Amino acid sequence: MVNTRNVERRKLRFETIDALLADLDTIEAADARGAIATTGNWTVGQILSHLAAWIEYGYNGFPISKPLLPIRWILRLMLPGMLRSGMRGGVNIPGVKGGTTGADDVSIEEGLKRYRAALARLKTEPAKFPSPAFGPMSEEDRIRLQLRHAELHLGFISIDQ
Repeated sequence: MVNTRNVERRKLRFETIDALLADLDTIEAADARGAIATTGNWTVGQILSHLAAWIEYGYNGFPISKPLLPIRWILRLMLPGMLRSGMRGGVNIPGVKGGTTGADDVSIEEGLKRYRAALARLKTEPAKFPSPAFGPMSEEDRIRLQLRHAELHLGFISIDQ
């Protein structure tokens, strides 16, 4: 297992879902030329599946419980900084096997299809379930959180020019 806190990653910043979708096009093209790899512990398919899953949870329900109230308070205080500056690598959800959920090992094609569908829904439909960690959020903040999440994980995808 690679310590993902110390791994070199692509530096990404997405201001819109469309900018994120453009990066997915870049990833797809790099895969077609055989110019793609990952610098972390997951395959490209796992990364895409994980990102799609965390959008889908807002519509289908979250598979994890709310953290204890004091932890939720701390997380709510940390949220503005995350939305502004991004997320740290190497963070695990306590009590969750593997530290997170949704990282199904699928093909890149399947992961791209699922993630693009989740992003299309994110653009047009409000969430039905609040975040277990952050509680109810504005749609703008929910989208920004998903963009920061994408920056973190898609940064582990290395693309050769």
